[in-house]
Amino acid sequence: MKNPLFLSYLACEKKCPGPTYICPGFPTFALLKIEEKMANHKATQKDVRQASARRERNKYYSKTTRNAMRDLKATEKKEATAKLPEVASMIDKLAKRGIIHKNKAANLKSKLAKKVNSLAK
Repeated sequence: MKNPLFLSYLACEKKCPGPTYICPGFPTFALLKIEEKMANHKATQKDVRQASARRERNKYYSKTTRNAMRDLKATEKKEATAKLPEVASMIDKLAKRGIIHKNKAANLKSKLAKKVNSLAK
């Protein structure tokens, strides 16, 4: 039996952006079929499906925020100043959703603000 988490990392042929469970080309039936064998009760099977969807969604939000932070660090002072509120909002949303801790969010925002302020001095 293959690891069910392995299937969630498969990419679809259409190269759709976002989590794989949203993509119409992703074979979710295979993922659900394997996960059915892991749980014995209907409610537990549903919980496994929901947890898998949440995991994929959280990974998508985390990755897009990390990419936005990376892009912010690579830009010039004027662009970085304009983008900082957007990236800070993304970080706050991660904390609100419980993906990262609120203190980590505060630390990330502080580091980004310091980086933007130190640009082109």
